Amino acid sequence: MSEYLLEMHNITKDFNGVKAIDGIHLAVRPGECVGLCGENGAGKSTLMKVLSAVYPYGTWSGEILWEGKELKAANIRETEEAGIVIIHQELMMVPHLTVAENIFLGSEPKTKAGFIDYDLMNAKATKLMARLKMSDINVALPVYNYSGGKQQLVEIAKALNKNAKLLILDEPTSALTAAETKTLLDLVKEFKSHGMACVYISHKLDEVAEIADTVTVIRDGTHIGTQPMAGLDTNKIITMMVGREMKNLFPREEHAIGDVIFEAKNITCWDVTNPERKVVDNVSFALRAGEILGLAGLVGAGRTELASKLFGCWRGFHEGRIFLEGKEIRVKEPIEAVRQGICMVPEDRKRHGIVPLMGVGHNITLSVLNRYTRFGLVDEEAELAKIQAEIIRMKVKTAEPLLPIASLSGGNQQKAVVAKMLLPDPKVLILDEPTRGIDVGAKYEIYKLIFELAKQGVAVLMISSELPEVLGISDRVLVMGEGKLRGDFPNESLSQEKILAAAIGTPLTEAA
Repeated sequence: MSEYLLEMHNITKDFNGVKAIDGIHLAVRPGECVGLCGENGAGKSTLMKVLSAVYPYGTWSGEILWEGKELKAANIRETEEAGIVIIHQELMMVPHLTVAENIFLGSEPKTKAGFIDYDLMNAKATKLMARLKMSDINVALPVYNYSGGKQQLVEIAKALNKNAKLLILDEPTSALTAAETKTLLDLVKEFKSHGMACVYISHKLDEVAEIADTVTVIRDGTHIGTQPMAGLDTNKIITMMVGREMKNLFPREEHAIGDVIFEAKNITCWDVTNPERKVVDNVSFALRAGEILGLAGLVGAGRTELASKLFGCWRGFHEGRIFLEGKEIRVKEPIEAVRQGICMVPEDRKRHGIVPLMGVGHNITLSVLNRYTRFGLVDEEAELAKIQAEIIRMKVKTAEPLLPIASLSGGNQQKAVVAKMLLPDPKVLILDEPTRGIDVGAKYEIYKLIFELAKQGVAVLMISSELPEVLGISDRVLVMGEGKLRGDFPNESLSQEKILAAAIGTPLTEAA
């Protein structure tokens, strides 16, 4: 009898002759957490889709052993019945169904007459949420009433309802607060203590170090190594992931800071659903040419709402004045912002950054399509030349330029979105969580690009929830809390503690 619950041997999967993964090995024992690490495009998601039968048996080569027997699953239902449950980075929720209906979707308890037994379903769902220490959730309410963090726990409740023996978590904390992340990690530890196995995929290597017993690293679709976490640290994992030692994750470069190029004065935004509540409250700031201005704050501070107003896409009531190069401008729609030299990479690339079924290249040139259009016709040859140049410049990994962008990894999608927003030659570039959900190698490339833009005189406003990133990149840091501007600090001996103290409204002397 094998000591392993799961064994994957020599797994190979190709798409039109291009190998996405080539000879991968993965093994997990009962009660063990394996951290699966690799850069974006390394093949992590492809491997998990093979395991969960998104890619059914016969569409890949190799062998999967489950509880010592070969697994030849034809669909996801078969793997879930076996006890393999995957929670994807993009939550699989039906927003207008209740929490209980989402948990039991497809396996609803029935009455003798064949109708859904809502009382029993709600009672079971309440019991599951209590097990997850989430008794405050009303399972009879639509799931859209709850934050992304709580919806993530609802997904875990679905997995428990399916009697998961192996839980696969794909970037589970990419949109969670620090408190929600701690809750999730504590739950995984508890599951392990009861014998549940886990594959934990994350670019947040501090989480991997805390939760994983073993780490498997893949690079460019090949198996690099598997080692006990006890013999590793985050630097060693990074070296395995990228194939080189990265001593400095923030490649700071000297750049000149010029005169004020952009000003926001008395910006106020009201909540779309509650017009009496201000989500941005009388915020003013200035941004200089070549300056990298970090914007920090806790979840709900109003950072994204402020950026949306500046880019012309805030749909609630708003007021305030915007000045570019000393002249007041009006921005009612994103296209007006782009035309005047203000571009933005949005926080949620899936919803607001890409057209999923459109090709990679066509997504990139979408912001400047007028440059390649004459008399209603597109100069496809000129457009393709620019697409290929941008793919090379941004190091976007894609089998071919017109492949649907949805088929790319998150990091490569992000590079394409950044390329799209650079083509209009912005004077001001707003980056809202530009490195969320991408690996350290892709982060490094984006950081280098930010410094290159600053050296060219582009003013950069970077919103980030990762304080080391804010401190590693910014020349100056704005801090928001509850919609208000609570701090404006030069990045000189600035600490995470000082930023957090400002964000929560604590007197700075207490956080010194």
